[in-house]
Amino acid sequence: MADMLWSVDTEKKQLFLTFDDGPTPVITEWVLKVLADFNAKATFFCLGKNVELHSEIYQKILSNGHSVGNHTYNHPNGWKTEDEVYFDNVSKCSKFINSKLFRPPYGKISRSQNIVLKKNYTVVMWDVLSGDFDLSITPEKCLDNVVSNATKGSIIVMHDSIKAEKNLRYVLPKALEYFTEKGFSFEKLL
Repeated sequence: MADMLWSVDTEKKQLFLTFDDGPTPVITEWVLKVLADFNAKATFFCLGKNVELHSEIYQKILSNGHSVGNHTYNHPNGWKTEDEVYFDNVSKCSKFINSKLFRPPYGKISRSQNIVLKKNYTVVMWDVLSGDFDLSITPEKCLDNVVSNATKGSIIVMHDSIKAEKNLRYVLPKALEYFTEKGFSFEKLL
């Protein structure tokens, strides 16, 4: 849908890293360290249930100067969830995450859900999917997905989750290094 944010319109050499599904113990903290090593900022689309369980890690995200977004309370698929149930899930998440950014889990949101949510949120999608969550993809392929497709203003999706950890630990530092050497900065969404 055209009224969602798929990339940022900029002439600057900026990229927008996003991380879905955390905060996750050990993994999110590792991501924060790697981002700090490159002086990079990012946006974390957190699940309300994970913020509730790991509020101290969530606070580290904020205290490190990153932005956060609502990613629902427990990751329902918008295409398979009745609107009122979906809105309740987003609302429950908003009790833990104060943000005007929203990303639908799986990128699946119905037109009616989008119409309602865009009244209070910027619905954030992406133009580069690393594929780090896909266990059939090699870490090298994840890196290629990012370096071959990201351009000025790209919103890149990665996951600070257990499932994605193996690929993420490979792709994140290498992508940061690759684009930093090419003069890009990594910024957070606002």
